Amino acid sequence: MLNFFKKDKSYRLHAVVSGNSINIEKVNDSVFSKKIMGDGVAIIPSSNVIVAPCDGKITVLTETKHAFGMVSDNGVEILVHIGIDTVNLKGDGFKNEVSQGTVVKKGDPIICFEREKIASQGIDCTTVMIVLNHTEFSNVSCMIENDIVAGQDTVIEIMK
Repeated sequence: MLNFFKKDKSYRLHAVVSGNSINIEKVNDSVFSKKIMGDGVAIIPSSNVIVAPCDGKITVLTETKHAFGMVSDNGVEILVHIGIDTVNLKGDGFKNEVSQGTVVKKGDPIICFEREKIASQGIDCTTVMIVLNHTEFSNVSCMIENDIVAGQDTVIEIMK
């Protein structure tokens, strides 16, 4: 009866890197393209800085610096993975700008990477942003096929 007054909550995640957003199903890695870890968006980067998609806390920074996990202030669990098979670079070409446990604001630099150097080795730099706890939300909507600016443009909208 009081559902009339209940408002659905909407959360927005912003681009982690400038570039072109594409459907995650187009990513050349079946773990991501089949959404095994969760739903999200892929970005073909045009810049070398990965930023926080929202306010929250960095919960995981991989030793190889190619990925990080964070939890937003709203409880959204996010994985950002830079490139395909970049784990094999063992951190070469990547530099952390924060440490695990750091509280960040939307747009804060998290990782810098040498996109041109990585691409020159034949490695795909497509960056994936996944909502890991997507089943806790009623809808995860991804904005794709757009040119986007890191920290400014919304790429995922989540309904609670």
